[in-house]
Amino acid sequence: MRGLRVAVNAEQLLDRSPGGIGRYTAQLLTVLPASFDDCRMVPVTARHQAADVEAALAAVGVPAVSRREVAVQALPTPLLYEAWVRWGRPGLRAVGRADVVHAPSVAVPPKGGRPLVVTVHDAAPELFPEAFTARGRRFHRLGLLAAARRADVVITVSQAAADEIVAHSPIPAERIRVIPNGVDPPGPDPTTGSADADALERLGPGRRPYVLWVGSLEPRKGVGTLVAAMARLAGAGGAEVATVLAGYEGWLNDEVVAAADRAALGPSLVQVGRVSEADLWVLYRNATVFAFPSRHEGFGLPVVEAMSQGIPVVASDIPVMREVAGPAAVLVAPGDVDGWAAAIEGLLDGPAQRQERGQAGRDRSGRFTASAMVAATRQLYQAIGS
Repeated sequence: MRGLRVAVNAEQLLDRSPGGIGRYTAQLLTVLPASFDDCRMVPVTARHQAADVEAALAAVGVPAVSRREVAVQALPTPLLYEAWVRWGRPGLRAVGRADVVHAPSVAVPPKGGRPLVVTVHDAAPELFPEAFTARGRRFHRLGLLAAARRADVVITVSQAAADEIVAHSPIPAERIRVIPNGVDPPGPDPTTGSADADALERLGPGRRPYVLWVGSLEPRKGVGTLVAAMARLAGAGGAEVATVLAGYEGWLNDEVVAAADRAALGPSLVQVGRVSEADLWVLYRNATVFAFPSRHEGFGLPVVEAMSQGIPVVASDIPVMREVAGPAAVLVAPGDVDGWAAAIEGLLDGPAQRQERGQAGRDRSGRFTASAMVAATRQLYQAIGS
């Protein structure tokens, strides 16, 4: 295989809530060139202060050689994205002799004579419009139309996502390739014990057992169901267990958690917000149970991250979780507070069940590695860029 030069829209890494798309973008820019030393990645961003771009890329480990080649566009993000999805201009500038352009979201740039790959993670705004702002719904719809018009290939992250994209967009099935998301967890480190304890004290759960949720706080994530279930367990007189919510602010989240449930949990509800990569893995590997009550997901990367650490998972019984987590997780209908309370209580009270589910999850997570994701993506680049 000859070397490839790939221009990747890295703008999500500068967003205040980069979410799963940000993690995916970071893997493209870091794991891929680390795995294939003849693959050069060129980050593309909107107009920002140079120091802000440098800091955002360095924070996720983008190599210095790529940070020196950032292709900064002339417009700020809102104007650039609106012009891209509506009118297909302005063209990409400063990307040099790129072989392929990759848009890791529906912010779809013009092709500019190069093969274009677009990753569409799901069709959530079409399925759950009430869970998105009007602006978000409009932008996603325009992005799907732009992807249908311009993309040579559309990547999506699960078969469940592929099915809904075909059903709710003009993108044809024959142009879609399913490349599952992958996890690149840190290796075992025997020195982490005391450092983890210090981090847990700083983050809030301390020495208490805790049920962990990770994601972007927004309506379709079902966080209210989890908090209500934990409030129910607390009201039944169970042992004190913290509920830890970690992740980005998301949107439309003012009423995601009911005030009565928040009051019932009091200080045992710990909202740590956005955390560093190191702190995120501390939270994963020390959790007693990981809970993922989403009404909808395109893939559900936090589930695989938790499983990779041997943490037992309770997840929503929705198509993508049946595909990704399968029998390794305890699956419960989304929104069923009684069912979620019972499933979590069963794991909290059952060390043998926790161990069994944890090992099953660890085994299953091996199907979804970052190295496999970038290798499949690289193969696709080579196929359309040669």
